[in-house]
Amino acid sequence: MSAGIEAALRAAEERYAEANPRSAERISTAAGSMPGGNTRTGLHYSPFPVTFVGGQGQHLTDLDGHVYTDLLGEYSAGLYGHSHPAIIGAARKALDEGMAFGGPNTYDVEFADLLSARFPSVDLLRFTNSGTEANLMAIATAREVTGRGSVLVFQGGYHGSVLSFRGAAPLNVPYPLVVGSFNDVAGTVALLEQHGADLAAVVVEPVIGGGGVIPGTPEFLHALRDTTSRLGILLVFDEVMTSRLGPSGIQGRTGITPELTTFGKYLGGGFTFGAFGGARGIMERYDPGHPTTLGHPGTFNNNTITMAAGAAGLREVFTPEEAVALNERGDGLRDALNDVFADVGVAMQATGLGSLVGIHFQRGPIERPEQVRPADDERALLHLELIARGYYIARRGYLALSIALTPADLRGFVAAVRDVVAEHAALLRD
Repeated sequence: MSAGIEAALRAAEERYAEANPRSAERISTAAGSMPGGNTRTGLHYSPFPVTFVGGQGQHLTDLDGHVYTDLLGEYSAGLYGHSHPAIIGAARKALDEGMAFGGPNTYDVEFADLLSARFPSVDLLRFTNSGTEANLMAIATAREVTGRGSVLVFQGGYHGSVLSFRGAAPLNVPYPLVVGSFNDVAGTVALLEQHGADLAAVVVEPVIGGGGVIPGTPEFLHALRDTTSRLGILLVFDEVMTSRLGPSGIQGRTGITPELTTFGKYLGGGFTFGAFGGARGIMERYDPGHPTTLGHPGTFNNNTITMAAGAAGLREVFTPEEAVALNERGDGLRDALNDVFADVGVAMQATGLGSLVGIHFQRGPIERPEQVRPADDERALLHLELIARGYYIARRGYLALSIALTPADLRGFVAAVRDVVAEHAALLRD
């Protein structure tokens, strides 16, 4: 870290701590019952995270009374914004009718039908409680139906808290893994050829999220489809985040149909949610009447609140037309940010696709996570400076837009970013 960045970050942290005493007190008290005062690692940042007490539309309010325009969108789970009337209405109706029935309900089949109609790969699906569970079940399914043991994943990918490939991951499940390099067509095809006889599946985020918001190239994704088909390997699209990037997710944008797709995040309307689904010949193994049925219990798989909210979201709010409009706004925001970085002359760029955006502190193309410069201190400085100006993003420079954000909100954010980078331009040019 340069002396200039160090001094700027230290000053930003001091201002932040002075402005947020109640959040500081809360995290200290919480440490008495949760390690580090935290039960979700991604929410921690130095010197301490702000604590939120409310959300409405595109705005968040913290414990110290500050109001922020939310550009993070609950790491992609908050696509509908905060307290959307259609989502709240559906959840309240479900609450009034009762919870935890211990049997089928009227919401799960409607939600399943809506998802199947939206995503081309999904003939049948099963609900889970998170994207992590969905990916675990998809891998387990692939291993069972193929009779093979190994799985190909990609460096920088993230498929859940026990399926993380962004560095050391001692808590990962002990599947036999082959790790490839994202967007490396020749290298990946070679790995598939070398290990194909024992590969049950390839699991890929069509846009790497936590590894830098890096889109898979059409050549790379089509090479995965062509080679896995030829070698009898199941292709699993992790669309936990990317399902928002079009009316039918990335599979709709590319015309690529994987054997299995996993879902999570916003599709539950802000409630806990996951799902995995795919080709009928694979998923019918979960039919209890199938001669070689597979078990998949889960007390809250079809909880009424998630089912009702999720169905309302797809039926009434995130229509195909709204999906197109939201992602067009995201593309416009990315272009505007890159214009700012070029105008000010800083070594920064915005990557991503549609409504998912990543901000980086470097020049030159970023095609795979290994090319991302860590720049932890620059990221921390930008994060705290934007919080001070009333805008909330992830510490790592990640944004996930909600439908509640207005054009004025996005213009205000771009202006705030310009203000920050202009103030620190001398430190950000190299």
